[in-house]
Amino acid sequence: MATTTTAAPTRRLGRLERAAVRGVMVREIVNFSSFWRSSTFSSTVDPTIYLLAFGFGFGSLVSTVAGYDYIDFVGTGIVATTVLFSGAFPAMYSTFVKYQFQHTYDAILAAPVDTEELVTAEALWIAARTGTYGCVPMLVAVVFGLDPSWGMLLVPLIAALAGYGWASFGIFIAAKAKTIESFSYWQSGLLTPLFLVAGTFFPLDQLPEWARILGNVNPLYHCVELVRHAVFGFEGWADVGHLAFLVAFALIAWRLAVHYMERRLIL
Repeated sequence: MATTTTAAPTRRLGRLERAAVRGVMVREIVNFSSFWRSSTFSSTVDPTIYLLAFGFGFGSLVSTVAGYDYIDFVGTGIVATTVLFSGAFPAMYSTFVKYQFQHTYDAILAAPVDTEELVTAEALWIAARTGTYGCVPMLVAVVFGLDPSWGMLLVPLIAALAGYGWASFGIFIAAKAKTIESFSYWQSGLLTPLFLVAGTFFPLDQLPEWARILGNVNPLYHCVELVRHAVFGFEGWADVGHLAFLVAFALIAWRLAVHYMERRLIL
């Protein structure tokens, strides 16, 4: 008597498998537990020093800027500095070390994980840390007189979104770099000018036109504006534009990171 067997249905793999992304993130969390103190110290203390130095240094000379007390102006803007310090820089150096010296990515890609999932998980983990670290300067500003508001609850999400873009951009830089010394060109030639022209320490409306144009295409500037408006009051469609810019930056940087990491690791 003939019997027929029905093949078990196979699950179609998605483009980004949650199990793969989760596995990479869990590995990062476990690894982070061994050096979280030093990482947290550098990512939060440096921006806080900027806040105190500029807030009380220039604050003794300039009482208000753009209608805000200067310490409040800097306290909300310094979130962008934290995003840059805890987003782009760790992604650049840790990514380069992992694939160039430790060969960590070779081991991860031997598992059922592809480059897109690897890059996505790495950027998500850095974004989660950035969203947390970004709150520290703002909380320090609250201690020194910044009035709390309900909009502050959105600051971790804004910092995480901007952090994802900068983490992806850092991975892209690491994938393009041939030596770790070449990071100096990116830091001094691009990241430092963007850091200075972000509206963190002074408004951009009195700067030369070229500087204002640079500010308008600077993701850090849109992060600063969105954080300030979250704290002091949103401004309608202007904030929708800032949010759209950060989303577009995150998507473009993510795709660049995936593309160039694939060329570095696979091709």
